[in-house]
Amino acid sequence: MPNLPRSSRLASPVDTTAYGEYRINRPPGDQRPLYRFTGRIEYGAAGRYHVYAGWFCPWSHRVTIARELAGLHDAVSVSYVDNARDGRGWAFRERYGPDPVNGFALLRQAYEKTEPGFDGHISVPTLWDRSTGTVLSNDYRTIGIDFATKFRDVAEPVVETYPEPLRAEIEELTAWLVPGVGEDETRSRYAALDERLASRRYLVGSGITEADIRLWVTLVRYGEGLTDWPNLWAYARDLYTVPAFRDTTDFTTFGDTGAGDLDWGASAPRPEGSLA
Repeated sequence: MPNLPRSSRLASPVDTTAYGEYRINRPPGDQRPLYRFTGRIEYGAAGRYHVYAGWFCPWSHRVTIARELAGLHDAVSVSYVDNARDGRGWAFRERYGPDPVNGFALLRQAYEKTEPGFDGHISVPTLWDRSTGTVLSNDYRTIGIDFATKFRDVAEPVVETYPEPLRAEIEELTAWLVPGVGEDETRSRYAALDERLASRRYLVGSGITEADIRLWVTLVRYGEGLTDWPNLWAYARDLYTVPAFRDTTDFTTFGDTGAGDLDWGASAPRPEGSLA
């Protein structure tokens, strides 16, 4: 257990009767971005940054996988909010322990310390900057990319997940990967992915990239339907053998999707490719 701030405390249990359901306050005509803090890491000072994450959240999941693959286990710390929330937003409770950085009971306090009177969306992942004592970013789209590219002075990546020559292809493919509004559209995408993976081990290039991270967080929440696609299912199990994917995944936090009931340990033949 790290040395905790003296003010560390846990939030009271979720109480929607007292606090209501969580809602995003965004009046009509408000042009501010939903994810309001969009700062970027300028250099990778070890120990400077902390990620507030949620095991349940696919956006947090992307960031925690990227952190592991970038070799930042000892350079960027991470802690987890509770899986449930009320009108107060995400909170720190007994299941995952107190906030190890600031001792906040509610994640909202980090936002209010950054912007007094904050009236926007309280989300995970949130990237905290210890140097300034403020939230640097809650933009899940860029935090993982910064982990992959901005820490070469303090850590050697286990896998280079965002190589310059592949970035355009990664972004083009993953823009298409975003699930459709209906089940039929999602299944059509999975059918196309199954065909793509019949002759290759990873989505882009010869190794794990950001594209695989982005797809993984959807696949592990998809449930039993995943087994309908033999190449996609074999690909998912292949990724599960990699500690960065396996150790950041908690099926019990995804709800009743059926994903946790699948045999993720069963291996399947895959096209050759490097996991290193």
